[in-house]
Amino acid sequence: MSDDQPSVSGRSAPGIDEIAYDILRALRRNGRISIAALAQEVGISRASAYSRVESLTRAGIITGYTAEVDTTRLGLGVSALVFCTIQPQSWSSFLQAIGDMPDVESAMVMTGEHDVMLLVRSVDMERMQSLVIGTIADRPEVTKVETAIVMGEVFRRPFVLPDEIPERAAIGVDSGLMRFTRTDGGRGTRV
Repeated sequence: MSDDQPSVSGRSAPGIDEIAYDILRALRRNGRISIAALAQEVGISRASAYSRVESLTRAGIITGYTAEVDTTRLGLGVSALVFCTIQPQSWSSFLQAIGDMPDVESAMVMTGEHDVMLLVRSVDMERMQSLVIGTIADRPEVTKVETAIVMGEVFRRPFVLPDEIPERAAIGVDSGLMRFTRTDGGRGTRV
């Protein structure tokens, strides 16, 4: 992999070439693939495949391997997106608290009306209500919570690669597709 590879329209990360993308695609399809099978699929030697996977891991691009599970069949039949607005100056305690909650699958800091979006899972609506109202909304750092129950999950990609993002026409800011939400003075009060 070359660090001086040119970036084309922001679509290529430094040091990532087509072989690295092919390796990542193969690992996305099957994270348990052997190095020998990976090398054969990508069309490189086993030594090169091993070296490249190690290099991608050292660079922090590959961060781990995990199994994909069907959460409904596992017994987690209720999922929700929980949008939280957080008190200023209390981020670290909030992030620590939600990181310790096993029913929070992911947390994303975001722009807009809310500060954080959580994907949470539960076995039933009663426990979901207890989690959202009795645990998350009850945190002293939280000023506002909005919850959307997930009706069905269509697909989830483990990750997207930069070279898979298609070129799209730029849109003007006057297109009416964006909404500006002004922060009001009452944001820090608990509702």
